[in-house]
Amino acid sequence: MMAQPQLEKKAPPRAKPPLTGKAVAALCVASFAVGLLLSGWVPLLSAPIGKVNKTSAPSGCDDNRVSKELAGERHDPMGIMSEVSRTHHAIQSLDKAVSSLEMELAVERARSGDAGAGAAGSSKALQKAFVVIGINTAFSSKKRRDSLRETWVPSGEKLRRLEKEKGIVVRFVIGRSGAAEGGGGAADRALDAEEAENKDFLRLDHVEGYHELSSKTRIYFATAVATWDADFYVKVDDDVHLNLGMLATRLAKYRARPRVYVGCMKSGPVLSQRGVKYHEPEYWKFGDVGNKYFRHATGQIYAVSKDLAAYISVNQPILHRFANEDVSVGAWLIGLEVEHVDDRSMCCATPPDCEWKKRAGNVCVASFDWSCSGVCRSVDRMKLIHDACGEDQAAVWGVAA
Repeated sequence: MMAQPQLEKKAPPRAKPPLTGKAVAALCVASFAVGLLLSGWVPLLSAPIGKVNKTSAPSGCDDNRVSKELAGERHDPMGIMSEVSRTHHAIQSLDKAVSSLEMELAVERARSGDAGAGAAGSSKALQKAFVVIGINTAFSSKKRRDSLRETWVPSGEKLRRLEKEKGIVVRFVIGRSGAAEGGGGAADRALDAEEAENKDFLRLDHVEGYHELSSKTRIYFATAVATWDADFYVKVDDDVHLNLGMLATRLAKYRARPRVYVGCMKSGPVLSQRGVKYHEPEYWKFGDVGNKYFRHATGQIYAVSKDLAAYISVNQPILHRFANEDVSVGAWLIGLEVEHVDDRSMCCATPPDCEWKKRAGNVCVASFDWSCSGVCRSVDRMKLIHDACGEDQAAVWGVAA
């Protein structure tokens, strides 16, 4: 006898991560809104205006009175517009609830490990934080890093205390040199020693390079989202002076708003000429020669809220990279329901500008020189700028955690 063919066993479906309590609550609210919407409009759809089914009318009703009332509604444009307006607002609220639920699920996917491939040895155990500040740096920038550690970047126990008590995480963000495989090159070994001494780095699975800043930024957000559960994620260059207390205070104002993109918004020209700084090879995508970019935050410093960082993390494989990193980030967010916040305190000039503002009681969040796209000669001048424009040492500890 011929052996009966055996049915092929299918692999069990991959289990999906359970919804969080917040996601379940959002889904319940959305379902409730749909129920209210349908229950309020089904009777109107089932019976024509000005005509009532006598068999369905409750006993004791005056048919003539009901007909007159319905006829009155038909001739009352203000009443109809009021109903349309209420329905429109209900649909908007439902849309926002669904959008929030989808973003919550995206955050969970980003943290489940599916979107954390950019992290070098990232941990699944998330640390709660208010803001993660990633300082973009390079292998050749040790003196810059030291100048920041001597001014506005806390070191040692102060850094750990800031994280624990205020939820403010500060890390220098860097990848690898791309040297020979194995133990790496001299630059990698020197950075390993610096990291062991200071413990203030976030290492990325990324090969460093000037023309790879857009890729580095995508990986930074993916790695940060997979490591910290923060309300905001900030990117800042290592030649910018920053007041941590003022930054935290400004961001706290937007804590309850969804999808916030904060920075100094600009719209510079699209440079089509070869050989010039900031040349955009894909200039033709922005229209005719001489056009300007869409509004986006300048690359020296900007912040995005949790859901936007999660969006970048989840979708990083298909996010297009333009030549300039700040344009790339703006492009990733321009087509979304995002609130662009133009905060000019994040792009003050160096003294005397930031010094005068401090004396007037308007301490700047960040200061740099536009001519240098950062603080000119930052290693030599960072201490001077910090003395003139830095906030009080106790300011950051007074920020509400």
